[in-house]
Amino acid sequence: MTGMDDATLQAFYERDDAALAADPDWPAAHAALLAALEQGRLRAARRGDDGVWHAVAWVKRAILTGFRRSPLERVEAGPWPFFDKPAFPPRSFTAGDGVRLVPGGSAVRRGAYVAPGVVLMPPAYVNVGAFVDAGTMVDSHALVGSCAQVGRDVHVSAAAQIGGVLEPAHRSPVVLEDGVFVGGLAGVFEGVVVRRRAVLAAGVVLTAATQVHDLVHGRAWRGEVPEGAVVVAGSRPAGGEHAQRHGLQVAAALVVKYRDERTDAATALESALR
Repeated sequence: MTGMDDATLQAFYERDDAALAADPDWPAAHAALLAALEQGRLRAARRGDDGVWHAVAWVKRAILTGFRRSPLERVEAGPWPFFDKPAFPPRSFTAGDGVRLVPGGSAVRRGAYVAPGVVLMPPAYVNVGAFVDAGTMVDSHALVGSCAQVGRDVHVSAAAQIGGVLEPAHRSPVVLEDGVFVGGLAGVFEGVVVRRRAVLAAGVVLTAATQVHDLVHGRAWRGEVPEGAVVVAGSRPAGGEHAQRHGLQVAAALVVKYRDERTDAATALESALR
């Protein structure tokens, strides 16, 4: 069953939970799933022709099945014992994979795709179902969460958190499209899509509920950062009499400019912050 094609694998996992729980062929199907994810053949989300990202629900459900069917066991992954679900152990690489995995404590879980040319600085973590495309750097103390989709030539700076959305299965995960720059200590969560070549300054935190105020075009975005936008952390007045009386502010994300094709992320960010 490890050689099963994607359609057969999909049919296997689209059955009800009771059938999956009892099927003795699940270990072989799970091995095929991990191989397909690690080859980049299967993904937890895909971009439609209209530019909208959609979760591939059966793939996410297959990952969840691995957690449900896997007991807690001791996992040998270094000098200390760990205790985890053995369906998703740490992934190992060879020089032929072309991934620069710098010594110092990084980990990639089985079922994550990491393309040739990716650099992982220690200690970074890439969770199951994530897709990290070629030329991307994941810097120290940065997280790429479960099922997060990270494009080509993305820079995830130190201590940035790219959250994953594994449950519910139909929810699209966090997406960073090609050429995105995420500053240090920034966070992107709850299925937010950061479009191509956008720049998030240090400390920007985005969730599904965050309004991104576009000071260039005079509008607000929610759940998405537009292509080429340069976003900084700002504030806006809090509502209510108490807030007005005490001059209170709440955090806000502000688009202060847009990159053009000739402007790299560092230059755009530096000019925006001046």
